[in-house]
Amino acid sequence: MSRRVVRQSKFRHVFGQAVKNDQCYDDIRVSRVTWDSSFCAVNPKYVAIIIEASGGGAFLVLPLHKTGRIDKSYPTVCGHTGPVLDIDWCPHNDQIIASGSEDCTVMVWQIPENGLVTSMAEPVVVLEGHSKRVGIITWHPTARNVLLSAGCDNQIIIWNVGTEEAMITLEDMHPDVIYSVNWNRNGSLICTACKDKAIRVIDPRKEEIIAEKEKAHDGARPMRAIFLADGNVLTTGFSRMSERQLSLWNANNMDEPMTVTEMDTSNGVLLPFYDPDTGVVYLCGKGDSSIRYFEITDEAPYIHFLSTFATKEPQRGMGYMPKRGLDVNKCEIARFFKLHERKCEPIVMTVPRKSDLFQDDLYPDTSGPDPALEAEEWFDGKNGDPILISLKNGYVPGKNREFKVVKKNILDGKATKNTENSSPANKSASPTPSIKSEAKLEEILKEIKSLKDLVSSQEKRIIKLEEKMSNIAI
Repeated sequence: MSRRVVRQSKFRHVFGQAVKNDQCYDDIRVSRVTWDSSFCAVNPKYVAIIIEASGGGAFLVLPLHKTGRIDKSYPTVCGHTGPVLDIDWCPHNDQIIASGSEDCTVMVWQIPENGLVTSMAEPVVVLEGHSKRVGIITWHPTARNVLLSAGCDNQIIIWNVGTEEAMITLEDMHPDVIYSVNWNRNGSLICTACKDKAIRVIDPRKEEIIAEKEKAHDGARPMRAIFLADGNVLTTGFSRMSERQLSLWNANNMDEPMTVTEMDTSNGVLLPFYDPDTGVVYLCGKGDSSIRYFEITDEAPYIHFLSTFATKEPQRGMGYMPKRGLDVNKCEIARFFKLHERKCEPIVMTVPRKSDLFQDDLYPDTSGPDPALEAEEWFDGKNGDPILISLKNGYVPGKNREFKVVKKNILDGKATKNTENSSPANKSASPTPSIKSEAKLEEILKEIKSLKDLVSSQEKRIIKLEEKMSNIAI
């Protein structure tokens, strides 16, 4: 009698847990725009959420600790003239975020060190080149200031944000709307999913399609494609019978999938979130109330179902925290930020372990915030693998390098203004921050003193008025 052996995996017992209500972000009017992006972007400092905005597009940027009810008057990033469709934090600078919008522009913003105090309408950089709305934004994983955008004009543009130039434009490769674009681990290739049901692997610098699979999924609903750490491509899509599918492809031979996993019948697009360190992929369906997760290994059947985290509320979008923002002491291997209609709820994925010591098998060295290349090096043809950091003592953020914008044309006045806005610290030597912070502190103390004086003068006035009222009453 053959006994079925359960596959050994340290992620078999991963469980999800939503945080308590007081650790959620409440009273947020999440965007209702009909676009299949995640609507939320997270880094170790901030969570950014696309929101409903009258007369243009806006998104919130909240420091992670700013939980609870978010006031209606809380400042937003509101420079777009049409709804914002996608946002993405720069992997090399936690203060920089890019946004793409229905107004056909891409904007890059520099968030002040401690978050927004007033609404921000002036981006550091505006990138204009698309003729239709821009629905996909994604930063290069290893080169500084390289940003990719894809629009409904079926074009992909790769920008050097530092010089505000469109360096590579990929036209005529996609006959229809592009559903997703994803970089590989070192940023030398991209894979795309398109409305024509084809998956393409593209070398953007040579501007050529390396591999292509037509009809990767037969269904008409949108697909998604992502690169795995080993160079294989994982896709989510629909069968002809509207069953949701997860497929794995070898990028060198895309004739047949390595494996196909059928899931359920539903029309919500599956957003894949992949952790290259552990090989776990999390699938969050738009409109679903669950997160399914799978482990991807080298041996057949390659994709192994782990578990499902289910809740009652459907999700409008989902943010995914980079590895360096996790709490390693609690064996947290992923943290999601689930968007409801009116709130954002963090969900923590944990591997149960008895020991409090650092679990090095769960946390191999992961991609750090330092870029491996400068933009110019990458455009010249160099490749660089991510610079890895250890999470052993928890991630300690270093000082972010100032974001510079340099225009090629010296006569252009806008460039000097932009450079001034974006890099105040470059102008003077190192002692300035301390002088600056002292001046700021003095300013705050003065403000507190004036507020105290105002309160005491108002108190005196109230006492006088009360006396007068009592005299009238008598």
